[in-house]
Amino acid sequence: MTMPKKMKAAILAELNQPLIVDEVCLPGTLMPGQVMVKVLFSGICGSQIGEIKGVKGEDRFLPHLLGHEGSGEVVSTGQGVSLVSPGDRVVLHWRKGAGLDAPPPVFTWRGKRLNAGFVTTFNQYAIVSENRLTKMPEGMPMEIGPLMGCAVTTGLGVINNNAKVRIGESVVILGAGGVGLNMIQGARMCSAHPIVAVDIHDNRLDMATQFGATHVINTTGNADLSDAVKAIVGDTGADVVIDNTGNTEMIGLAYRLTRPDGRTVLVGVPKKGDNINIYSLDLHFEKTITGSHGGEAEPEKDIPRYGRLYGHRKLDLDPLITDHFQLEEINLAIEKMINGDTAGRCLIHLHD
Repeated sequence: MTMPKKMKAAILAELNQPLIVDEVCLPGTLMPGQVMVKVLFSGICGSQIGEIKGVKGEDRFLPHLLGHEGSGEVVSTGQGVSLVSPGDRVVLHWRKGAGLDAPPPVFTWRGKRLNAGFVTTFNQYAIVSENRLTKMPEGMPMEIGPLMGCAVTTGLGVINNNAKVRIGESVVILGAGGVGLNMIQGARMCSAHPIVAVDIHDNRLDMATQFGATHVINTTGNADLSDAVKAIVGDTGADVVIDNTGNTEMIGLAYRLTRPDGRTVLVGVPKKGDNINIYSLDLHFEKTITGSHGGEAEPEKDIPRYGRLYGHRKLDLDPLITDHFQLEEINLAIEKMINGDTAGRCLIHLHD
């Protein structure tokens, strides 16, 4: 397959503005450690919505490409690449895996520099660092691949690596989107009980029940969320409380809802300048509060393991994909994620 010179891509040109879908010029050669991938499908994570909204502050890399979970086929490899070859079906992921760590590519848009990170997926072709690629598990459909790029590896990683959920422990999950649903599924696989899903959208709570939540709470119209949760897990609180919202008030509540010897895990990231407020005395005893970095996933190990579970129907992934869009519809997809119309994960189709 010859290396393309141009492609369509969704570009973040200004914060808090719709993405611009336009033609982009690709570099003519690959640097050592880089891999060119024909991207077939991409997911959209809350992290991209945060980037668009500028939650981490000023974005000095504008304009740039976006997306960190996808699936595709290797087109060409740069010098030193040894783990993937042209024709390989691959998952694109943002967590570092095995292989070389190459510099990010530079594209051209309207005659000017267009930045990209180590992996981007809102584009028909990606130039990716080798260590952001893992071969697709045998028999896994391309449409499922993007889930392995973030939603599944992060969700299950939080349960396994950050929360270290044990059999029979109580788990409360604040935010039941694509990543949260996989946390619920992971908690169910660990035989946690009860598993409480909290969200503001009934459609997501319906899916939470499907994926293993024993109880669901819609915070809209719920006068006292703390009382509602404690009525389920007990007055001392839950063994594990996970926050996916990044809302500082919810983070404070997550900490208070955690029992004195329990674990609070923070996955959602607050807007820059928004600080949490907690009473830290319990931290001097056995209570812990930690942040998660993608569930501390190891893609080259985790993706094959989860692929085997999926192949043996021990991991339910197909129902997670609830919406499909073409690249030209990406702003509509983002809008539906923000307003809650999308219950699970949406899939962006990059080629007709």
